[in-house]
Amino acid sequence: MKKKILLILSMCLIMLGLAGCGEDPTKVDYNGYTYEQLKGACENTVTVLQEMSESEKASYLASGDEMLEHLVGRWDEAVKGVGDFVKLGEFTVTKSGKTLTCEQEIIFKDRPVLLTYVYTYHNMQLEDITVDAVQTLGEKMTNAALNTLMGMGVVFAVLILISLIINSFKYLSRFEKKGIEEKAAPAAKAPVAALPPAVEEAIAAQDDLELAAVVAAAIAASTGTSTDEFVVRSIKRRF
Repeated sequence: MKKKILLILSMCLIMLGLAGCGEDPTKVDYNGYTYEQLKGACENTVTVLQEMSESEKASYLASGDEMLEHLVGRWDEAVKGVGDFVKLGEFTVTKSGKTLTCEQEIIFKDRPVLLTYVYTYHNMQLEDITVDAVQTLGEKMTNAALNTLMGMGVVFAVLILISLIINSFKYLSRFEKKGIEEKAAPAAKAPVAALPPAVEEAIAAQDDLELAAVVAAAIAASTGTSTDEFVVRSIKRRF
C-alpha cells in the first residue's frame, strides 16, 4: 500500500514538473510585463533603427546616452552586407536567475540579425541592448578553430620561454663559479729578473771586502792589535 502511495505521489510530482516546463511563455507575467509588451518593445526598436535618417543617427550618436550610442553603432556594424530587410523572425523570452533576456530575430536577405534586450528581473530595469549578425555554422567553426589555435600558440610560446629561462640558469651558474674562482686564485708573482754578470761580480767583490773587514776586526780584537798592523789578503771559503 505504501509503495502505491509513493508511486502516485511521484507521478503527480512528475506531472506538475512537466506542466511547469510546458508553460506557455505568452501567458506568463514577467514581473508586471506581458509577453506582448516585451515583444512590442523589441519590434519598435527594430522599426526605429530601420527608419532612422542620417540626421537622426547623428543626433542619437551625440545624445550622450551610452546605451543608445552603443545600440546605433552596433546596428550599423550588424547590418553591413546582410542584404535587404525581409521580415521579423522569432521572438523569445528567457528568464535565467535574476536576468530576463528578450531576443528578436530580424530576417534579412543574406543573413539574420539578432536584437537582444537584457533586463534585471526584480525591477525590470534595462541593462543592455545588443545587435549582432547571426553567424553561420561554418563561421562559428572557423572562429572556434582560430581561437583554439591562438590559445595553443600562446601556451606553446610560454612553454618555450620558460624552457629558455631554465636553460639559461646553467650559464649563469658557470659565470658565477668562474667569478668566484678568479677571486679565490692568488695573484701570480712577477718573475725576478736575472742580474747581469758584471753586476753580480761587483756585488761579490763588495761582499768579499766587507767580509775581509769583519775578519780583520775580529783578529785585531783577539790579538789586541790594530787593523793597521796587518792586511787580510784572501779568504778561503770551505763551503
